[in-house]
Amino acid sequence: MMNEFLGANRRELIERCRAKVALRPRRGGDNKELEFGISYFLDQLIETLKADKINDAERSRQISGQSGGPPSPLTDMAEGATKHGRELAKHGFTVEQVVHDYGDLCQSITELALERKAPFETKDFHTLNRCLDDAIADAVTEFSYQRDFVTEDQQADALNQRLGAFAHELRNLLNSATLAVTAIQEGSVGIGGSTGAVLTRSLLGMGKLIDRSLSEVRIKAGMPAQHRVFSVSDLIDDVKLAAGLEAQVGGIPFAVSHVDSSLAVDADRDLLSAAVGNLLQNAFKFTEPHSAVNLSAFAVGDRVLIEVEDHCGGLLPSEAETMFLPFTQSGVNKTGLGLGLSISRRSVELNKGTLKVRDVPGSGCVFTIDLPRHALAAPVEAGSSSG
Repeated sequence: MMNEFLGANRRELIERCRAKVALRPRRGGDNKELEFGISYFLDQLIETLKADKINDAERSRQISGQSGGPPSPLTDMAEGATKHGRELAKHGFTVEQVVHDYGDLCQSITELALERKAPFETKDFHTLNRCLDDAIADAVTEFSYQRDFVTEDQQADALNQRLGAFAHELRNLLNSATLAVTAIQEGSVGIGGSTGAVLTRSLLGMGKLIDRSLSEVRIKAGMPAQHRVFSVSDLIDDVKLAAGLEAQVGGIPFAVSHVDSSLAVDADRDLLSAAVGNLLQNAFKFTEPHSAVNLSAFAVGDRVLIEVEDHCGGLLPSEAETMFLPFTQSGVNKTGLGLGLSISRRSVELNKGTLKVRDVPGSGCVFTIDLPRHALAAPVEAGSSSG
């Protein structure tokens, strides 16, 4: 009989399950939750088989539910499976591991029964399959619930951290601007002096924060990019105005190369402008004192490249990719949220382009936005007709 076989080989079955688990890649945890789930289920299976053997239907339903009926959340087996799913979720396992745990036991029972030539009745297999199905369903349901709960909690924590950091940075800039305005209003300092420069830097900083946040909101919300063909030269001229003021305040030499007026791209202008602006802000932040930042745009075949070059001294080998991760700040200057480069890359990718960085050893680095090249529509001449 299956219940006697399981009872006599309980330890052997659990060890076989552990051996199967050890052969699979795992995500954290130890055998504690596995042992609880499988050993507990095995004991309940044995008790169910005993109850079925003596036709104690009430006891069988209490342990594992009604044979042939829907799974019940009030049974001992459902409670154990739920706890097993909850523990696996808390320890970072995958849903596949939840299913594998019960599959391992079924396989171990079958293998050992064949080795020992143990005779089982058909109804015993029916009970085994029913209990396994119900336990897997309960464990997976609880696992999914816990995983969703943890994910939502983590997302809420991440959002709160970002909002907190954003509010803190914005408050500092606003406080500096307020103090500068107060001093100017009292007449003790002029708008063109160092206090005026503090006011300008603060206003620029708030503008950058807001622009960056708007870009992130659009990306996070999955809003479609508003593509249209436009002149790259016009885009660079617009970016140059704001970036030039920031460079002037920071005492940073800023050079913009001539851009061929025929160069055009099909992109979301706001997102692309924000991406270039973020790259320039990053360059101004990390370039060495009094070293130049260069902005250029040119064509290479059927591609348009927009490049921002700084003189930060070069990159470490590991920085080329990690610097594009959210909340990553590689340099000495830790101001800001570490989101600019991450947002820039996503903005460029939404425009069907790529953003990469190239190290210039001992000098600095070059950020390159690579986009498909397009042709501008020919202007319509005044007074022209088709007649």
